[in-house]
Amino acid sequence: MDIGNISIDPPVMLAPMAGVSNRAFRAVARKQGATLCITEMVNANALLHHSAKSYWLMEIDPGESPVGIQIAGADPDAMAEAAIAAAKQGAHLIDINMGCPVPKVVKNGAGSALLNDMDGAVRVVQTVVQSVEIPVTVKMRAGWDDNHITAPQLAEAFERVGAQAIFLHARTREDQYRRPANWQYVKRVKERVSIPVVGNGDVETPQDALRMLEQTGADGVMIGRASFGDPWVFQRISYFLQTGQPLPAPSAEQRAGMALWHVQRMVEIKGESTGIAEMRKQLAWYLKGTPGSAAYRAQCTKITTEQDARTLVAEWLDHARNEALSWN
Repeated sequence: MDIGNISIDPPVMLAPMAGVSNRAFRAVARKQGATLCITEMVNANALLHHSAKSYWLMEIDPGESPVGIQIAGADPDAMAEAAIAAAKQGAHLIDINMGCPVPKVVKNGAGSALLNDMDGAVRVVQTVVQSVEIPVTVKMRAGWDDNHITAPQLAEAFERVGAQAIFLHARTREDQYRRPANWQYVKRVKERVSIPVVGNGDVETPQDALRMLEQTGADGVMIGRASFGDPWVFQRISYFLQTGQPLPAPSAEQRAGMALWHVQRMVEIKGESTGIAEMRKQLAWYLKGTPGSAAYRAQCTKITTEQDARTLVAEWLDHARNEALSWN
């Protein structure tokens, strides 16, 4: 699959997720086979006000390629400025957020609110496309609710003004994350456009990925929550799509090793205090898979230093070696 001049092969990608897809998490995902990673959402208005956090969100590791920077906003000019800033940071593509359901984003007309504003949404995409030379994509939900499924029509309009791919989360804004994804929305969008369409939502296993591709005609899959604590999911999906054969789940030693690598990378990027604080929830995702793992996950809320994390992981590993490991 190609997005503009960017080859995404195999087309198994990491979704942009606020508070998750930072530099450390993207590095973990890429190590395990994610062929395109998208940053956390960057607020265009905050960027115009020179928010240090916004610039930090756009930081890219040396050699991180390809990577997209996701921007959010409803004002076309502000979004164009944000896209230019993102391109200067080294982004290989600009992704426009039209899926975020969070009220503080929606009330400003951004995120999934744009699904109800055809003219405004098209202006945003067209202005961003005209502002940069790198590909522009749109990450969107199917619509505001079941009675307003606007993604097929919007995708068609976005293609006309120059968008080069659609990443579709197969839920509505009203669905949040509660209802099962409806992959038929992906199929409906794919039938309306000639640019690549990537499906997102409830792809948790290699078999899920294959079913989505077969049922929808999508050009690729984008993985979000299924990668929490299990970055190997990218590798398993890619291998299965290429060979039809499953790969084994990671061992306890592999999980512990990746957890510690992730902790170390977070500390390197953010310093020990902030890095460990932000790593607590992610560390808990790694320490699962046995009947007694809940007690170790609960301790993640109390760690304050890298040594705390290393000690906890070592204790979990001693426990996990004597238990039957599973992801469920």
